[in-house]
Amino acid sequence: MRRHETAVSVAFVAAVLGALSAPPPDARAGQPDVIDIGARRELFVDRQLIDRLAGVELRLHPPQRAETVLRFDQPWEGPTCAYVTVFQDGDRFRMYYRGSGSAAAPEITCYAESTDGIVWTRPALGLFEWNGSKDNNIVWHHGYGSHNFTPFKDARPGVPDGQRYKALGSAARGTRGLVAFVSPDGLHWQPLRDEPVLTKGAFDSQNLAFWDARREKYVAYYRIFTDGVRAIATAESDDFVTWTDPVPIELDGPAEHFYTNATTPYFRGPHYYFAFPKRFVPGRKRLAEPSESGISDAVFLSSRDGRRFDRTFPEALLRPGPDERNWGDRSTMVAWGLVPTAAGEMSIYFSQHYRHGSHHLSRGVFRVDGIASARAGAAGGELVTRPIRFDGERLRLNYATSAAGSVQVELQTPDGQPIAGFALADSEPLYGDALDEPYSWKSGADVSKLAGQPVRLRFILKDADLYAYRFAAPGTELSEPGSVADELGLKLLHQLRDEMATASDARHHRPDETTPHSTYRNSFAFNSAWQRSASAVGGTLSCESPSLAAAAR
Repeated sequence: MRRHETAVSVAFVAAVLGALSAPPPDARAGQPDVIDIGARRELFVDRQLIDRLAGVELRLHPPQRAETVLRFDQPWEGPTCAYVTVFQDGDRFRMYYRGSGSAAAPEITCYAESTDGIVWTRPALGLFEWNGSKDNNIVWHHGYGSHNFTPFKDARPGVPDGQRYKALGSAARGTRGLVAFVSPDGLHWQPLRDEPVLTKGAFDSQNLAFWDARREKYVAYYRIFTDGVRAIATAESDDFVTWTDPVPIELDGPAEHFYTNATTPYFRGPHYYFAFPKRFVPGRKRLAEPSESGISDAVFLSSRDGRRFDRTFPEALLRPGPDERNWGDRSTMVAWGLVPTAAGEMSIYFSQHYRHGSHHLSRGVFRVDGIASARAGAAGGELVTRPIRFDGERLRLNYATSAAGSVQVELQTPDGQPIAGFALADSEPLYGDALDEPYSWKSGADVSKLAGQPVRLRFILKDADLYAYRFAAPGTELSEPGSVADELGLKLLHQLRDEMATASDARHHRPDETTPHSTYRNSFAFNSAWQRSASAVGGTLSCESPSLAAAAR
């Protein structure tokens, strides 16, 4: 299948159109303690939806260390290659990184690509000379920008073709700030303007930006110092040129040196922002050589608004490990990018052996939605959510059990009373290992009569991990585990459900005296928002039904 094509079933589109006629969330119940999750996927990376745990813990799952994907062994690269960026672009993956072949040569920006995110090649681009030859993969070589050149594909609707790719990079030596760069193809770059666009910060890190479809703004995350500690600030922009003043992210727990941030919206749940900072411990030194002091590892943060970040898991996500060459100051630096690389898996990339001749980039593999889980051992336990409100007809689970383990689900009223037909006594033990399996009670799997009502979920786990859950209409199983198609309707529902009761047939009429003007306005709003959501993830929405396909267009 092609990863760049996001398939949306007829049932998904019908569910979106049907839900648009419902009143907005504020008008549904008037219960401020009820959290409206709609049809979005909920993970166990924080405690926001959890009311209580008994015999269940939230567990962080380090990625499985996989293969070396790139050895920095070309003459223009060297042992201090760093600040790697990886993202999926249609049917290929792109990688950018700093090359620094020698102390006497200027830093450069290099490029690699892959069809699967696993096997990478350096194309001979012929753009810049290195030692008299253009047979290399250099995409920027102008003495500035390359120290921390960090690109992304701009998903903003209506972005000019010549600015489809954007990047932030360091200003010229002696000038504090970040310069904005643009490109039509991700290979041929030029500064958007000569002056830095961001000037209030430290910036000696991998500073990044992206178009945030939820906020409809460009959002940047970059290095600052707070009381002498390396920290993370965020700023926003409408045009990638004029930015707000930086605001430090809010963070639980004691201050630690975060050398990078690697912040990204989660591609399977864009209401989450995940960050993978390199944690730097400057007061430690284990190796005699290289001479630089400090030791690094990687940690995990999450956020639901991009401003306040949660540290449910203060421990390391990636440790240096048994290889002594990773106990220096800059190894275990996670690249910017969390990408789907195969069915059921997603990958990050991280540096190894920094400052050594064997310096390379490795891949780490997560189960989809599997950075964290709610886990119970053989003795069993339970997790009860806060009151939620959902849209959909089926509860679907991402879970794994042992041969003797199980997952059971009870639906409760907000005051904790079992709901008839969905009580624990009515539940069926579920066992196995699945990414998106529907849950059934003895009476069946249909929970549509409870949609829109406040309920609690009580999960009974025994020797099991529960990674994620969501409510969905039947037939919305996605053709690809890494797709975000099932998340696209969320923004539409919240923006338009109070206006769109007649949107699905508005396209089939001409304006006349019997058709309210608001019908045509709403139809236009629906079509525009639908396309904005598709553009935001670079996907193509397709429907099997011609009439629904027309409505989606």
